[in-house]
Amino acid sequence: MTFLDSDFSLFVSIIGAALAFVIVVKSIAIVPQQNAWVIERLGKYDRTLSPGAGFLIPFIERIAYKHLLKEVPLDVPSQVCITKDNTQLQVDGVIYFQVTDPMRASYGSSNYIFAITQLAQTTLRSVIGKMELDRTFEERELINSTVVAALDDAALNWGVKVLRYEIKDLTPPNEILRAMQAQITAEREKRALIAASEGRRQEQINIATGEREAFIARSEGEKQAQINKAQGEAQAVLLVAEATAKAISHVAQSINQPGGIEAVNLSVAERYVDAFANLAKESNTLILPSNLSDIGGLIASAMKVVDKAGSS
Repeated sequence: MTFLDSDFSLFVSIIGAALAFVIVVKSIAIVPQQNAWVIERLGKYDRTLSPGAGFLIPFIERIAYKHLLKEVPLDVPSQVCITKDNTQLQVDGVIYFQVTDPMRASYGSSNYIFAITQLAQTTLRSVIGKMELDRTFEERELINSTVVAALDDAALNWGVKVLRYEIKDLTPPNEILRAMQAQITAEREKRALIAASEGRRQEQINIATGEREAFIARSEGEKQAQINKAQGEAQAVLLVAEATAKAISHVAQSINQPGGIEAVNLSVAERYVDAFANLAKESNTLILPSNLSDIGGLIASAMKVVDKAGSS
């Protein structure tokens, strides 16, 4: 064997080793987690490799598509929508989707991301076109759910699951914004006026209630005072009557005692004389009884009354 033959043999060995290395590399496929690789054999779908190590037949099988199985956010380009009351509305949203069937995602649509975006825009225009402007701000959840339902039905053939759709921003024209701001300001002023009037009304009610309760309390106090006064006067009358009765009883008992009649005669005579004396002091005109000279007779008449009272 010549030197050239040995070099050729070495070259062939190197080529063979390199070819074997390439074949080994081509035959091993390591799929990352949350990924799926679609394998074609001679240009036809054969299988889908799940995460981990897989084996391919070199030059016969190839990795045709690689899909990420994670949830993917997709920004939907901003667009102008016309509401039911003919108002232009700038709408911006985002879609969250996930590849659930790698085979359909590979062969169901040439570009499922573009298809989802276009369908989201057309569906959004249709939904907003059925609503008035004020309702679009109130019914975001309804708009989101309607778009998701429409996308999910269509995306089944694309091997994609639309999880949710969120409106990021709703921007009406500047003229509408100014009108809405004026409306909000007027509504707030209206609420402030209503709140102030309700406060004044409640204040008047509280004042009237307080005055009524105060009047009732005063009347109850006056009533109780009158009752107490009447009871006091009645008690006083009873006490005076009892005292008078006791005094009369003591006088009657004293008359029956030895010398009692003489004491009564003396007392009556003194009061009779004092009465005429006071009468002369208080008035210039003096009226005297016709029988003034017979004072003893008057005293005797008075004593007869006393004797009858004492004997009874």
